Amino acid sequence: MRVCVIGTGYVGLVTGACLAHAGHHVICVDNNEEKVKLMKSGRSPIFEPGLSEIIQSAIQAELIEFTTDLSAGVAHGQILFIAVGTPALATGESDTRYVEAVARGIGAHLNGEYKVIVNKSTVPIGSGDWVRMLVLDGYMERKVSTATPVLAGAGVSGEAKTVLSLPKEPEFDVVSNPEFLREGSAVYDTFNPDRIVLGSNSPKAITLMQELYAPIIERQYSEDKSLPQVPVVVTDLSSAEMIKYAANAFLATKISFVNEIANICDRVGADVTEVAKGIGLDSRIGSKFLQAGIGWGGSCFPKDVSALIHTADDYGYEAQLLKAAVSVNQHQRLIVVEKLQQVLKILKGKTVGLLGLTFKPDTDDLRDAPALNIIEQLSRLGTRVKAFDPIVSQTGMRHGLSDVIVETDPERLADGCDALVLVTDWQQFLNIDFAKLATLMHSPVIIDGRNFLDRKVLEQAGFRYVGIGKS
Repeated sequence: MRVCVIGTGYVGLVTGACLAHAGHHVICVDNNEEKVKLMKSGRSPIFEPGLSEIIQSAIQAELIEFTTDLSAGVAHGQILFIAVGTPALATGESDTRYVEAVARGIGAHLNGEYKVIVNKSTVPIGSGDWVRMLVLDGYMERKVSTATPVLAGAGVSGEAKTVLSLPKEPEFDVVSNPEFLREGSAVYDTFNPDRIVLGSNSPKAITLMQELYAPIIERQYSEDKSLPQVPVVVTDLSSAEMIKYAANAFLATKISFVNEIANICDRVGADVTEVAKGIGLDSRIGSKFLQAGIGWGGSCFPKDVSALIHTADDYGYEAQLLKAAVSVNQHQRLIVVEKLQQVLKILKGKTVGLLGLTFKPDTDDLRDAPALNIIEQLSRLGTRVKAFDPIVSQTGMRHGLSDVIVETDPERLADGCDALVLVTDWQQFLNIDFAKLATLMHSPVIIDGRNFLDRKVLEQAGFRYVGIGKS
């Protein structure tokens, strides 16, 4: 099928590349010329395991193109994905101006062929009808701008009239198709989804979307092809939009819950990892997202929970549980600072090294990363902060990192430190020579902000180990 993906961030680029890999002819549109040039060369502008290889393969197969020309993308695609960013505003609302601009742009370039316009961006509940309105607005603005003046017919004395030259209202349907991709495993998640959600009142649009996703539904690219077909949830627009928000809000709340339990465990002498194991074996609860630590961050959970709280407020309901989840998470980000104060006492004049900066491993994303809050608080307390991250240290990214010295390897990080803090659970950190690091430090202390490291290994290496919710 012919597909156009508008926006080449994490969601748009992964979606476009994976659909091309599945045999569809995809045009990806972005208004950033340098980014488009980079992608045309087969390089990914974001770090995502496996993505560059898929892009290069699709380019060689002539199944993917990159352009800044929206009109070309709209003309090409039977299915048009809107996959631009919807960042959070200070109020907690989603900033939908990019979605609005794209929807109007699509309308201005519709060519008479039936189109399915897909909301892949995470948009406020009720945006399906709003996008339809904007597409029609863009189409009508084009009709007015291309109107043809002609002389009036009989009965109208010589006045000029305007006749619109474009055809009748265009044929299109809007579908909500929320994404459930995890940064660091987005390619895997695309080909091995738990479910595909399609929201629309149009059987024609749903049929085309099921045809588009057929190779994925049938698990042609799944890691385990013996599994049954991927469940497809077909529902209305608003319910599909709510499914996305509800899923992320539930997972964020689950993390905040286990962190609340961890803080109680710290005070009563229990081990939260054992508690999580015990409750996770209950099939009603499950073991995923029960890893205590320094809280959640990134581009999805904070934005989506805030947006859902704001939507509830708009409709006269106070989402107290969600507000509590946010409050717990804000406190949890600084729990390692409290633990550093307990161990080192005064932090002014001390040097602390952070192992990891990104909000999770296998990504280069620093958006709303807990590390940024830790750096800010430690700097305020007069602490010199150093950091090493497998990706950030290599790429030279420094956005938001003015108060931290970014080192190029763990040894340089540890040199002269009074304590280390494990911030991101990169798998590579398990292979660090901690015995060597201990010899380079003023005082070998480590705060394991993710309960990721082996206490025995660290203690044998000479470290004083402090976990989260572990006595």
